[in-house]
Amino acid sequence: MYISLVCLILVQGIQAQILDKSWKDLVTDSDTQWYASMEAREVAENVLLYQRDIGGWPKNIQMQKPLTADEKKELMDLKLTAKGVTTDNEATFQEMLFLSNIYREQPNEKYRAAFIKGLEYLLEAQYPNGGWPQFYPLKKGYATNITYNDDSMVNIMNVLKELKDDSGFYSIQPADETLKRIEKAFDNGVSCILKTQYKQDGILTGWCAQHDEVTLEPAMGRAYELPSLSGKESAKIVLLLMSIDSPSIPVMESVASAHSWLNRVKIEGLREERTYDDNGKVVNKVMVEDANAKPLWARFMELENNRPFFCDRDGIKKYSLDEIGAERRNGYGWYTNEPKEVLKKYDRWVEANNVIEKLKAKKANPIDPFNVTVAKDGTGDYSTIQDAIDNAKSFPYEKITITIKNGVYNEKVKIYEWNTHINLIGESKENTIITYNDYFDKIGVGRNSTFHTPTLSVEANDFTAKNLTIENSAGDVGQAVALSITSNRVAIVNCKLLGNQDTLYASGEGKQYFKDCYIEGTTDFIFGSATALFENCEIHSKKNSYITAASTNPSADYGYVFRNSKLTAADDVDEVYLGRPWRIYAKTVFINTEMGSHILPKGWHNWSKPEAEKTAFYAEYNNRGKGFAPDKREPWSKQLSKSEAKKYTLENVLGNKQKSSKIAWYENL
Repeated sequence: MYISLVCLILVQGIQAQILDKSWKDLVTDSDTQWYASMEAREVAENVLLYQRDIGGWPKNIQMQKPLTADEKKELMDLKLTAKGVTTDNEATFQEMLFLSNIYREQPNEKYRAAFIKGLEYLLEAQYPNGGWPQFYPLKKGYATNITYNDDSMVNIMNVLKELKDDSGFYSIQPADETLKRIEKAFDNGVSCILKTQYKQDGILTGWCAQHDEVTLEPAMGRAYELPSLSGKESAKIVLLLMSIDSPSIPVMESVASAHSWLNRVKIEGLREERTYDDNGKVVNKVMVEDANAKPLWARFMELENNRPFFCDRDGIKKYSLDEIGAERRNGYGWYTNEPKEVLKKYDRWVEANNVIEKLKAKKANPIDPFNVTVAKDGTGDYSTIQDAIDNAKSFPYEKITITIKNGVYNEKVKIYEWNTHINLIGESKENTIITYNDYFDKIGVGRNSTFHTPTLSVEANDFTAKNLTIENSAGDVGQAVALSITSNRVAIVNCKLLGNQDTLYASGEGKQYFKDCYIEGTTDFIFGSATALFENCEIHSKKNSYITAASTNPSADYGYVFRNSKLTAADDVDEVYLGRPWRIYAKTVFINTEMGSHILPKGWHNWSKPEAEKTAFYAEYNNRGKGFAPDKREPWSKQLSKSEAKKYTLENVLGNKQKSSKIAWYENL
C-alpha cells in the first residue's frame, strides 16, 4: 500500500512537471531518458491521435495534456478531416521532431510511419513556385500567402535540409526516392526566398512576413500585420541561407545584402521595459531611452524607407508604440533581437565560403561577357544595370548585349564614353522600367544642374536600347531629364520615355534614331542639338507648352525630323507649340504626322528671338489632323514641296556621305 502510494505520488509529480512545460519546451528540452519512458509513450499516443490523415497537425495544442475518452473519440472523428492543419506556430514541425526523438529511443514503426506521413504533408503543401502557405489544404484569405511569419516556412525548410543532408538530427530517414523529392523541394524553396527578397531603389533588403503566392509581392496578414519588411522573420531566413553548404552566388548576394540591410535598420539606444501582474502576465510595455541598450530591430518596417510602425486591430499605422491600445501593445512582439545572430555569424560565414572573392569574380567574369543578364531577383549575372555596364569590356570589337528582366530598376544609369557597342534589351516595354527622380533644384549645382538629372545617360557611340521604359519620376518640378544622349549612332526602339519638362535630351553632334517610341512631357520635352529621326512615334503633351527646343549646329544638314508619327495630348491640353529655338539655328521638321487639336494654328514660337526667324528652319509636309493648319502657320516657317520632302530619308538623315555595302547601323533594328 505504501509503495503504491509513493508510486502514485511520483507519477503525479512527473505528470505535473510535463504539464507545467509548454509543448515546445517538452519536445526540445526533454532528455533521452525521458523519451525512453512510459510517459513519453503516452504522450506519443496523443500525438498520433491529433495527426490528421492528410499528415499534418493543428496548432497551439498542448499534446502532453491527458485526454478523456470523449476527447479521444472526437479526435478519431476528426482524422478524416483537415480541420486546423497547419505549419503556423511551429505546428507539424514540433510533432515531427517529437516523433523522431521518441523513435530514436523507442523504435516503434507507428512513430516512423506518422513522421513520414507528416513529411509527405509538407511536400504536398508546397506551391510550384517554392513557397508554402500558412494552412494546407488552402483556406481563404491571407492564409494562402507564402508565409515566413513566425518562421513557418523556415521551419519546414530546416526539416528538409536536415533530411537531405543526412545530418543525423532526425532519427528517421526517408526512402531514396523521397529524398530526391526533398532535395528538389528545398531548392525550390531557396529559389522562392531569393525571388521574394524585397528591393529598395534596386538594392536587396529583407523579407516581409508574408508574400502574395502569385505575384510574390509583400502581402497583408491580419489587420495589424500590414505589408512591411520584418526584422524578425528576415533574421531566420538569412540564417537558413547561411547554413547552406557551398552556397551559390545568388545565395551569397542575398545574404550579403540582407546583412547590410540589418545593419542599417538596427535600433540603438532604446530598451523595452515591461510591467507584470502577480500571475506573470505583461500588463504594460514601454520603450525607454538607454544608451547602453543592446540593438533591437522592428518587427514591421515601411517598405519604402524602413521606418518602424505599429498597428491596432483597426489597421491604421502608428509610429510610436504608446499610440496603440494596451491589448495589441502588450500582447504582440513589436521588437526583436533575433538579427543579432546574423551579425554574430556573418564574418565567419564570409570567410568560410570565400564570399568576397567569389562575388568579385562573378561580377568581373560572367560566363559570356558579350551576353549578360540583369535580374532584380538575383537570378541573372547582375542585379543592377549599372553593375552590368561597369563590368563590360571597354571599346569592344563586337556588340555587348545586356538583357534586362522585368522589374522596376530604381537607379541612375550611365553609359560611359568607353562603353561602346552596348545593347540594352528589356524583357518588355511595359514592365522593364528604369526610373529615378533627380531634378534641377534637387541637384542644385548651379545653372547647369539640368544636365546632372538624367535617369539614363548615354555618352558612348553605337548604343541601342529596346523594350524599355525610361522614366524621370520627380514629377512636375522643373527640369528633370529621363534620357540624355550626347553620342553618335544611337537607336532607341520600342521604348517609353516618361517625364515632364526636358524628358529627352537628344544632343551632341551625332545621329540618333527613335523608332516606335512613346515620348511624353510638358515643356521643351525633346531638346538638344542632335540630328535625330523620330519614326512612328507618339509624342504626348501633358501641359500647354512646347514640344521641341532644338539647338541644332549651324553646319548640320538636319536637326529633329518627325516622320509617320502622332502628336497627342492630355484631355485638358489645348495650346501646344511644335517647337521653339533653344539656339537660333534650330531645325525641326514634321512629315506625314497626325497632329491633334492641341497644336496651335501658328505652330511655332520664336522664343522672343526675332533673329531666329531668319536662321531657324521649321518645316512640315503632308501632315494631317485638327492640329495641322498650314495656312495659319507662322510665315517664317515652311511647308515643304514634294521634292523637298523626298530628301528626308533614313539614309540622308542618319547615314553618312560615304557609300558602303555594309548594313547601316539604323537598319534591321
